[in-house]
Amino acid sequence: MSIMIPEIEKLSSEDIKRYQESRIPPLMKYLKENSPFYQRVFADNQIDIGDIRHIEDLSIIPVTTKDHLQKFNNDFICVPPKDIVDIVTTSGTLGDPVKFVMTDSDLNRLAYNEYISFLCTGATNDDVFQLMTTIDRRFMAGLAYFLGVRRLGAGIVRVGNGMPELQWDTISRISPSILIAVPSFLLKLIEWAEKHEFDYHASSVRKAVCIGEPLRNPDFSLTTLASRIHEKWDIELYSTYASTEMATAFTECSHGAGGHHHPELIIVEFLDENDEPVNDTEPGEITITTLGVEGMPLLRFKTGDVCYHYSEPCKCGRTTMRLGPVIGRKMQMIKFKGTTLYPPALYDILDNITEIEHYIVEVFTNNIGTDEILIRAGCSEVPEGFEKKLKDHFRASLRVAPTIKFESPEEIIKAKFPEDKRKAITFIDHRNNKDY
Repeated sequence: MSIMIPEIEKLSSEDIKRYQESRIPPLMKYLKENSPFYQRVFADNQIDIGDIRHIEDLSIIPVTTKDHLQKFNNDFICVPPKDIVDIVTTSGTLGDPVKFVMTDSDLNRLAYNEYISFLCTGATNDDVFQLMTTIDRRFMAGLAYFLGVRRLGAGIVRVGNGMPELQWDTISRISPSILIAVPSFLLKLIEWAEKHEFDYHASSVRKAVCIGEPLRNPDFSLTTLASRIHEKWDIELYSTYASTEMATAFTECSHGAGGHHHPELIIVEFLDENDEPVNDTEPGEITITTLGVEGMPLLRFKTGDVCYHYSEPCKCGRTTMRLGPVIGRKMQMIKFKGTTLYPPALYDILDNITEIEHYIVEVFTNNIGTDEILIRAGCSEVPEGFEKKLKDHFRASLRVAPTIKFESPEEIIKAKFPEDKRKAITFIDHRNNKDY
């Protein structure tokens, strides 16, 4: 089967850059005419939008942050109420949720984004998708997946999150070929199937598009979580990275070498703490400028996510930039006993400990003003010497060992999946009173 690739994603980097730069002047004009927030930015910084014609010229403009979105939410809206057809919010993982409005054109753009993202996975209109994420609760992602599958011309069954028994019943009745799910939930599906002697190896499922949790390490090797899924279930796993603010996804292809950039939809910069571009070999904070968004376009928005990027062509035939696995969120960085850590490094160790059924990582400031880490580990049984064994795992991998607190799996599940949240909470930052 030949791989379907949008023509722009096969062009040279020079041609892609020329295309994106042709979109910059219309974007600047639109923001100056319609965005109260960017009108102030241009005026306060004496910016002549006529001077911004190249990607390098964007550096004249101050970056937009999550704080700006929270404090001036309505000032980002560029359309009258009569043109708004859908309203969503961010998940609020780095503060209060932010409202985003979308026009009919924005929904079409969202559908196209997921359509070409699904193409990266080799999906076709012969596939049937099973959606294992919520499409309600003000969540953009579930809606995006639904619209993208429709654009692809494939079938979709909307089951929602949780409910392993219903998921397997649906798989038996509908025979989907592709799942859309949080990867840790795939392990729960496997556990349920094994407990109830359900032959999941004989199911129709061939692939899973995974969201919310990393499948790969920075060197593109599988994370412990992904390895555990593969050991049990021989299906293809595809990682995807996206956010409400971007309204764009970066999805990996079968070569598993990073999420593919869709240059029609978004301009991406990688910046350091001083808002300067990083070198190609250095990690940087993903900073985006949306293209083709009507309701709430963003200009040089710093996502808070840090990763590497890669510019060499992919074996799949795409020449666009590829986004490496997210190393961590800038605001989640932990300085623990002289070692700099991000939560995913802790998760990868915990996912490899079979005795731990569920966990939550908490960070707080101690009485001398430095970071401390508490691992709340949900275990049905705690074998003798297990705490020492667990701390030895951390020391071997990270050189430091956090405090461990053992609780029942039920207690951790209750704290991890609160009814008022649409995402599981695995990280609680008491330094800022924020949960993740």
